[in-house]
Amino acid sequence: MTRDTHRAIEAVWRIESAKLVATLARMVRDVGLAEDFAQEALLAAFEQWPETGIPENPGAWLMTTAKRRAIDHFRRDQRLERRHEQFARERESQQQMAAADLEAATDDDIGDDLLRLIFVACHPSLSIEAHVALTLRLLGGLSTGEIARAFLIPEPTVAQRIVRAKRSLAAAHVPFELPRRAEFASRLASVLQVIYLIFNEGYTATAGEDWMRPALCEEALRLGRILAELVPEEPEVHGLVALMEIQASRLPARSGPAGEPILLLDQNRVLWDRLLIHRGLVALERARALGRSPGTNRLQAEIAACHARAQTARETDWNRILALYDTLIEVAPSPVVKLNRAVALAMATGPAAALESIDALVAEPSLRNYHLLPAVRGDLLGKLGRLEEARAEFERAASLTRNARERELLLRRAAGCQKRDG
Repeated sequence: MTRDTHRAIEAVWRIESAKLVATLARMVRDVGLAEDFAQEALLAAFEQWPETGIPENPGAWLMTTAKRRAIDHFRRDQRLERRHEQFARERESQQQMAAADLEAATDDDIGDDLLRLIFVACHPSLSIEAHVALTLRLLGGLSTGEIARAFLIPEPTVAQRIVRAKRSLAAAHVPFELPRRAEFASRLASVLQVIYLIFNEGYTATAGEDWMRPALCEEALRLGRILAELVPEEPEVHGLVALMEIQASRLPARSGPAGEPILLLDQNRVLWDRLLIHRGLVALERARALGRSPGTNRLQAEIAACHARAQTARETDWNRILALYDTLIEVAPSPVVKLNRAVALAMATGPAAALESIDALVAEPSLRNYHLLPAVRGDLLGKLGRLEEARAEFERAASLTRNARERELLLRRAAGCQKRDG
């Protein structure tokens, strides 16, 4: 029974932790303290619920317990008077807040609180690594160990990133508020980048023995869906959700029985999750309905939708995809986008023209150690019958990737070239 209760507590925590930290952070104006109080409430649940049973409203129980911990803390804090003055400038005195706000179950502002917490976790004063760790900790409810396992880095490293991030936010006196209108768009773009980075690490792991880490995809999707409801007027948010929903639909088809990678054109599309595709297309329509010029996320979602609508790889509208990449290059030019365009060009017109585009990218410094450049080049060379060159490119790609499954795939492709050549 205790084990079942513990599992239930963990499930409740995953659902409620972000709301809990967000509400507390608004009240105490310190993300680190807010998480401490939330963690104390979680510990209290592990101590009490196995004996008393799970409360009828577990979220409210955790909130009330955390607020009481906050009240006790501030009553013991010798700096109470100074905090009184600080909070009085913003709302009411600390004593009034402790007596009223912290005792009450104030869920009315939870949407704004969550949005503020998202922006705080992705504050520009922090590194991208800190953004990811803090976002997964505060908004995903993941433990330090879970984050470390997901990214294959030592747990102390993750713990240090989180501690330093919270200290940096406190030292910089980062306000628990939404950015001003002038900087909202750029800050929102940073938030979306962090969420998609988390998703991509789950979709194709950069290192380790596993080709994918679906749990990270699920966390990113959950964060994206929350954000879409908090800022429904932002088309790029819906575009990102659409992109992630559609890409996540392919997860069941992206690996074989032994965990080996299966590339897009070789996947059994019957295994694609039609519900996720539907959700993605609905999100894409929400982005379109807002009537603004398409941004990076929406354009990538449009490309993903072309694949999702094709019942077989042969039915894919590669000309449409090529046109979308042309637009994407205008909106957000980058060497990686140009590389992806070359793949679409090969499918639309043949490998020769695409190889010319790829060769123009070989000297690009940012792609020097990017394993997908020689991988794509190897594929094109193979289609042109230049098998020895293709083999060398696949071997180079295998030497650059840090993912064991991907390395095995690339070496198999290299060996296939050698066999056909012989």
